[in-house]
Amino acid sequence: MIRISLIVLLITLIVIQFFRPSRNTAEGISVNDISSKYSASAEVQKILKVSCNDCHSNNSGYPWYWNLQPVAWFMNDHIMEGKRHLNFSEFTSYKIARQYKLFEKISREVKEGGMPLASYTLIHRDAIMDSIQIKALADWSSQSRRQIEASYPADSLIMKKINRPE
Repeated sequence: MIRISLIVLLITLIVIQFFRPSRNTAEGISVNDISSKYSASAEVQKILKVSCNDCHSNNSGYPWYWNLQPVAWFMNDHIMEGKRHLNFSEFTSYKIARQYKLFEKISREVKEGGMPLASYTLIHRDAIMDSIQIKALADWSSQSRRQIEASYPADSLIMKKINRPE
């Protein structure tokens, strides 16, 4: 019985190798990329690339183990979830109130150690930010919020609550 179970498991693992999610890669930089509207120092750009963009942009880097199922499905789920919350490649297409709120959230998440995720930094050790990088990213987020405040009326920076029927 154990032998049959192992054979079935092996066949299943072989078969699922043929079912892969598509890669999260785009040609060039999107017209809605965050860099098209909010300037960032070379240091901040590097932090975003190393610590954020794999899950929060349209261009993820893929390690060799992405070719193994079900690892690719797991990684793809993380990428899609990350992009659902924040996509730097589509950032300027968001309403200004959402951009404003996201800059606050970026600062808070990195200061509190919520980003990048521990499951990501477990393998991507270079994505772990030191206190100087955290400060640089938080300062950039705050500066970008001030840029928005200077350019838009205060009432346009408030996220409207959506009343959903229960």
